[in-house]
Amino acid sequence: MKKVLKTKDVEKAYLTIERLYNESVSFLTDNFVEFTKGKTFKDKVRAFYPYVRIDVKTANRSDTRYSYGFASRPGAFMTTITRPDLFDYYYREQFTQLIKNHDTPIEIGISDVEIPLHFALGEGFHLEDTLSEKQMEALPYLFTQPNLDDMDDSIANGTFYKAVGAENPLALFQASRVDLSLLRLKHYTATLAEHFQNYVIFTNYQFYIDEFVKIGQELMAQTDDPKKRAESEVYSSFVEPGNKVTVNKNFKIKGEEDEEGTLLARMPQMPAYHLKRPDGSGITMVNIGVGPSNAKTITDHIAVLRPHAWLMLGHCAGLRNSQSMGDYVLAHGYLREDHVLDQDLDPTIPIPALSEIQVALEQAVSEITGHQGYDLKKLMRTGTVATIDDRNWELRPAIKQNRKLSQSRAIALDMESGTIAANGFRFRVPYGTLLCVSDKPLHGQLKLPGMAENFYRQRVEQHLQIGLLTMSLLREIGPARLHSRKLRSFYEVAFQ
Repeated sequence: MKKVLKTKDVEKAYLTIERLYNESVSFLTDNFVEFTKGKTFKDKVRAFYPYVRIDVKTANRSDTRYSYGFASRPGAFMTTITRPDLFDYYYREQFTQLIKNHDTPIEIGISDVEIPLHFALGEGFHLEDTLSEKQMEALPYLFTQPNLDDMDDSIANGTFYKAVGAENPLALFQASRVDLSLLRLKHYTATLAEHFQNYVIFTNYQFYIDEFVKIGQELMAQTDDPKKRAESEVYSSFVEPGNKVTVNKNFKIKGEEDEEGTLLARMPQMPAYHLKRPDGSGITMVNIGVGPSNAKTITDHIAVLRPHAWLMLGHCAGLRNSQSMGDYVLAHGYLREDHVLDQDLDPTIPIPALSEIQVALEQAVSEITGHQGYDLKKLMRTGTVATIDDRNWELRPAIKQNRKLSQSRAIALDMESGTIAANGFRFRVPYGTLLCVSDKPLHGQLKLPGMAENFYRQRVEQHLQIGLLTMSLLREIGPARLHSRKLRSFYEVAFQ
C-alpha cells in the first residue's frame, strides 16, 4: 500500500479518493480499448482500489447514541473504496464521524487489491460482445478477473479473522464485494445502482408496483393544484426498469431531462422503481416475487448501498380466526422456517423489533385508516410472523403444520418477511414488516381467484399509502436515529 494523504479535511479526503479511483479505472479502461483494437501486452495490466485507513489510540465517541462512526477498540482499521461517484454522501458522512470521534487524520492511499476489469468497465458494458474468441482466451492472463475470495460476507457475519499484523476491517463490505452487487442489481432489477434510494419497500405482488407507478407518474406531472404541487416538489424524478427516467415537471433540476431508457424484451426477475430525491432520500420499490431465495438475493445486493431502512409490504395468510380478510399484521417477531440464511445467521438467533420502525408503521396505519389507539386492534394485530420456504404448506398434515405455529404464537405466515428482516439484522439495515391478510387457509378461506381479485381491489392502494407515509416518517427521524445500536455486534466496524 502506498500512502498518499493524511488529513482531517473531509472534502480533501473525498476528492483524493475520487481522483485515485478515477485514475485506476481510466488506466484499465484505456488499456482495454487498446486491447480490443489489437494491441498486445507483455505484462499483465493492473490497477488497484484506493483505501481508507485510520489509527485509533483510544476508542472514544462524542455521542454514545450513535451506532456508527467510531472504532470499537484501539488499533488500525482499513477498507478498500469503490465508486465515489455513487457513495459521495455516504463516504463524506463516515469520514466526518471518524474525525469527529477520534480527532485523528484519516489516511488515503492505493491498496494492493486489484480492480477486476469487469468492475472497472461498469454496469453498462458487456465485455464479451466486443472481443474475438482469441482475445477472450487471452483476457484472463492480461487483465484481473473477479476473485470470489475477496467478496465473502465474513465481516458482516462476524466470522472474519484478520491475519497477524493486518488491519481491522473498517467497513462491512470491501470494494470488490460492493462492485459485484452493483452489477447484480442491474441484472436483477433492470435499473442502475445510482437510482436506488435510501428508503426501500419490498413487495411480493405486482398490484403494489402498479399502484406505485401510478403514484410516481402523477407526482411527476405538471399541476397547478397547490396541495399536489407541494407533495410533488419533494421528488426530482421517477425511474422505471430499463432506466426510463421521468423528471418532475414541477421541480426540474438543471441538466435533467426525461430519458426513454432501454426498451426491455422482457421484465427482469425483480423489477425496481425509484421515486427519487436529489439527496438520495427518496423511495425505491422492488417486486421481489415469491420466496425466501429471492428475498435473500435482492437484500444481499441492496445492502451494499447502505440504505437507511427497508420494509416488507405484502400479503400473508392470517392464522387466527379473529382476523378478517384485509386486516393488517405488524410483525414484532419472526419464526424463521425459510432456511435460506441458516449458514449465515443461525435460526436460533432472535431478530428484534426496532422501535423507531414499529412506531412509524403503527402511526402510518392510524393516519391512513383513521383508527386510533385501542380501535387499531379492529384491523391490525401485532405479533410473530412465520416465514417458510414451501408455498404449498397447507397440504401438510394439519397436526404437523399447526404445532410450531401455535407454540410460537404466530399470527401470520408468508415466504419473505423473516428473510428480509434477518438480512436487515445481518447487514445492519433497519427493517420492518407490515402485511395484509389475503387468505386464512387454516379456517377454510383459501386464496382463490375471485376472492383474491376483490381483496386486491379493496386493500392495495391503502396498504401502499401506509408504506409511503411510513417512509416519510422515517425520513423525518433521520439516519442517525434509525441506524440502531441493536444491530451492532461486540467488535463492530466503524462505517455505518
